[in-house]
Order: sequence, then C-alpha cells, then structure tokens
Amino acid sequence: MRQTQNKIPLFPFSFRDFLIFIGIFACAVELCILLRMADSSDGFASPVFVLAVLLISRFTNGYLFGTLAAILSVIGINYIFTYPYWEFNFTLAGYPLTFLTMLGVSLITCTMTTKIKQQDRLRAEGEKEKMRANLLRSVSHDIRTPLTSIVGATSTLLETDGLSKEEQRALLEDARDEAQWLIRVVENLLSITRMGDARTQLSKVPEAAEEILGEAARKFRKRFPDIKVTVSAPDELLLVPMDAILIEQVLSNLLENAATHGQTVTQIQLSVRQENAYACFAVQDNGCGIPPKELPFLFDGTLKRSETPSGDGKRNMGLGLSVCMAIVRAHGGTMEAKNLPCGAEFTFRLPLCEKESQ
Repeated sequence: MRQTQNKIPLFPFSFRDFLIFIGIFACAVELCILLRMADSSDGFASPVFVLAVLLISRFTNGYLFGTLAAILSVIGINYIFTYPYWEFNFTLAGYPLTFLTMLGVSLITCTMTTKIKQQDRLRAEGEKEKMRANLLRSVSHDIRTPLTSIVGATSTLLETDGLSKEEQRALLEDARDEAQWLIRVVENLLSITRMGDARTQLSKVPEAAEEILGEAARKFRKRFPDIKVTVSAPDELLLVPMDAILIEQVLSNLLENAATHGQTVTQIQLSVRQENAYACFAVQDNGCGIPPKELPFLFDGTLKRSETPSGDGKRNMGLGLSVCMAIVRAHGGTMEAKNLPCGAEFTFRLPLCEKESQ
C-alpha cells in the first residue's frame, strides 16, 4: 500500500512563530538604535538585520516570517538607519545596489535555513518509516513461531491419549513459555509504536534509579533463577527524570538478551552511576560476548534470525534492542554496546535534567 507523504506548508502561521518574529526583530531595532546613539556611522544596521533574519528563519517554520523579516529589514534600514533619517531615499550613489543586495542575502538566508529544517524533518520521518518496516519484518516471524509451538503443544494434549503427567506438564510449560514470549513481543511492539507517535509525550518524573534496577532484577530472577544478578548503585540517592515503566522495560530487555544470547551466562551485574550531567546504566554479563559482525546492527532491528546461534527465529534480539534504543532516545539519551574480556556490556545514559528528544 502506498502512503501519501504529507506536504510541509511553505507559509504556515502560528502565534508562537509570530511572537518569535516580533521579539527578535524588536531586539534588532533596539540594538541598532543604541549603536546609532553611540556612533554616527550607518554601516552597522545591515549585519544586525541579516543576523535577525537568520535567527527568525531558524526558529520559525516555513518561509512566512523569514521573508517578512527580510523585506522589513530592507525597509527599516533605508527609512530609519540611513541618512536622511525617517524618510525613503534610493537616489544616493550605491544605495539601490546595497539594498537590493541586502534583500537578496536576507531571502537566500531565509530560504537556505528553511530548506535545511525541512530536510532534517524529512530525514527524521524517513528513519521512523525504516524503523517501522524493520519492526514489521521482525514481528511477522517473532509472532508466528511461538504461535505454532502453542498450537502444536495444545493439539498434542488434546489428540494424544496416554500421555504421562510429566509429558503433559512439559507440553504445558512449553506453551506457557511461548505465551510469555508473545506477551513480551507485544509489549515491545506497543512501546516502540508509542515512541514513533509524535503526538505522544513521555511522562518523565524523577525516580530513584536504584529502585528501578531492583525491580527489574526481581522480575528477572523469577524467570531465570539459575542466573545470579547483582545490583550496584551510588551511596547517595540518584534521581533520574524518566518514564519508569519504559526504562524498566529497557532493563528487562537487556537482562533477557544477556540470558538468552550469552549462552554461558551465570552472572549479570546491573549498575548505575552519575557521569557529569547523565546517569549511566550498565548491564554486564560473563557470557560469550557479541559476535563482532553484529555490533554495528544491534539496535536497528535488522539482525536476521539465521545469525543467532540457535537459529531459533523467536530468539532474535533485534526487536528488543531496537525497542531499547527507541525508548532511550525518546528520553534524550544515548545507548551503546561493547565486548568485555569475558562477556558483554550494554550501557545507556539518561540526562539528569529535563531534555526533549531530538
């Protein structure tokens, strides 16, 4: 199905942009008045108004206010800040060319700034579309595989007589595990869909980082009792602005990823520490590490199931890690992974002050 791309309006009007235009232009006029009071020459006005046009184009949307600022700048320089003052005069030698050049520079500046912003917006939308496409490819297999296992286990129970209690229990446990996997896939899908919705705003509240780590570790121990998990946090309380549910999901995904793909993992360490204006969360394991060829593609959701050691499609880690990256970016943070001498480490950093995602 083809999707119609929304066209960006060239001359949108908003009250916010109007206030920005008025504020910057008024500051330019006031600065020129002060400069004229301090110096009788007239050459200072042009660069001041060019700067004003650049700022207005940068902080408003479309061409409307940038173009308006360019035209008013030329008029203002001629009428207010060029001799004879408070009247128009285009007959003085060199002035018509000067003003035409000023208008041209202002309009070009406005156009270039607006086009750069539009290209950035289109690039961001393209990245979102790529992320959705990767998710669809991954989820189509991640959901089908456990559903097949569940149907197979329940069909065996219903159609096969004489199964021992141990065999029945094994089939039921397999169906339960696959159902739990499905739940986690759906939770990840809902979270990353939420991250891609521009209308959704994160509800960030200062949370104690140690409590989030402890809750994620507690839930992990229930599902993987054979793996030892330790939690390390600063002595002083570290409050981090976050959506606690989403960050806990990031930690849960990273813990499960270590347990599932580390193969030889017996210990995992969860830690958090302050690094300048960021809180740095880390998940370290003592497993087999990350294949070097997979490191560049861990977070984009493109890892193919054939690359996983077991070849088990539903154990593909691409979806869970792309969810982690989307959540961390929505918090204004960064995320990375690396191999250790023994095992692997995933780290992500969240700003300690309110910061909107880019």
